[in-house]
Amino acid sequence: SLPPSISLPLPPPLLPSPSPTGLIGVSCVFPIDLAKTRLQNQQNGSRLYTSMSDCLIKTIRSEGYFGMYRGSAVNLTLVTPEKAIKLAANDFFRQYLSKDGQKLTLVKEMLAGCGAGTCQVIVTTPMEMLKIQLQDAGRIEAQRKLMPETIVPGTVPTKSPTAMQLTRELLKEKGIAGLYKGLGATLLRDVPFSIIYFPLFANLNTLGKRGAEGPAPFYVSFLAGCLAGSTAAVAVNPVDVIKTRIQSMNRGSTEETYSGVTDCISKIMKNEGPSAFLKGAYCRALVIAPLFGIAQVVYFFGAGEYILSFLPGN
Repeated sequence: SLPPSISLPLPPPLLPSPSPTGLIGVSCVFPIDLAKTRLQNQQNGSRLYTSMSDCLIKTIRSEGYFGMYRGSAVNLTLVTPEKAIKLAANDFFRQYLSKDGQKLTLVKEMLAGCGAGTCQVIVTTPMEMLKIQLQDAGRIEAQRKLMPETIVPGTVPTKSPTAMQLTRELLKEKGIAGLYKGLGATLLRDVPFSIIYFPLFANLNTLGKRGAEGPAPFYVSFLAGCLAGSTAAVAVNPVDVIKTRIQSMNRGSTEETYSGVTDCISKIMKNEGPSAFLKGAYCRALVIAPLFGIAQVVYFFGAGEYILSFLPGN
């Protein structure tokens, strides 16, 4: 990152448009993300899927190929601003905490990551709130067909809503707070994720630099983003399970409901044991690794400098 005394050049105005590479990356890993959500949401007594591959096979059989892409429109729309906020905020805080361009201490790198994680939840929370409802709708419908004992008797199957219908419904019933359900759990996941990810990425990326001052090659940034992303993803997976459970609105008759983070932790520990907190961990690593590798490459090709150029003093 550049010290605050150095102004950032203004690239051409086309840079902030969504990266085709990033959107392709999201499209490629989205089925894995859907499997992660469904694996995390299923509870003991209502287990429909045994693994990621089993989940994807059953999804294709019951919902067709495009069933694996339920909720993808929300991700494709919001993942670019989410990653842009996260990466630009981290650079902003790194600049703010640096002194005369000197290398940041590990503590300051972690503080910069903490600030980035806090900023990104503005977009992340409503994005994941909507995405989870759409992704999990197919699991509930599959349970109705294959495990009817898990469904409340007399309930009538409803057509899966669209993201816009869900948004209008949540805003009408609960206001803006409806879209930000699970905000606390999202902060508990994304702040530690960023505290782990950004210092790890920065140090891995530095190892691949060609010279003392020169930037690392793009492929080093990609590999560093993949490794740092997958490490941080697995580390915070227990909180991701909690967040997914809290944000899910529809459940089977035998599944628990949760009033908050502590209630969710105690019920999972009591009914499913500590291993439940690792549900979907490998899926999450497979999703996060390429997305952050791609995001770092796009960002370091200039998108980050364009965003930071709008800040005062640049």
